[in-house]
Amino acid sequence: QVQLVESGGGLVQAGGSLRLSCAASGRTFSSYAMGWFRQAPGKEREFVAAITWSIGSTAYYADSVKGRFTISRDNAKNTLYLQMNSLKPEDTAVYYCGAGSASWGLRSSSRYDRWGQGTQVTVSS
Repeated sequence: QVQLVESGGGLVQAGGSLRLSCAASGRTFSSYAMGWFRQAPGKEREFVAAITWSIGSTAYYADSVKGRFTISRDNAKNTLYLQMNSLKPEDTAVYYCGAGSASWGLRSSSRYDRWGQGTQVTVSS
């Protein structure tokens, strides 16, 4: 089993950058697909980005963040990252990382078995 802890959230002005981290415990981190989701007040949790577990891993992005956000993973450090650039007020949300054993359908939150507690990102205009 893997446990996840997010960090790196905060308050930033529009156009700024943040890097989120998701530290995973457990020796099987490298075998999990990982994803970032976010949830704004009054809205459902939505997909942000995902990355497969395999060597030469594949990344997927929501259209709303493509070109601005970059997902990456360091299996040696058991850590998942989300580099967020050119932030917009509409990016404001609690960001969650998830881990799952699925190899497809990673845009759906139902494909993830474990979740972190979330980290708040607030982008001011």
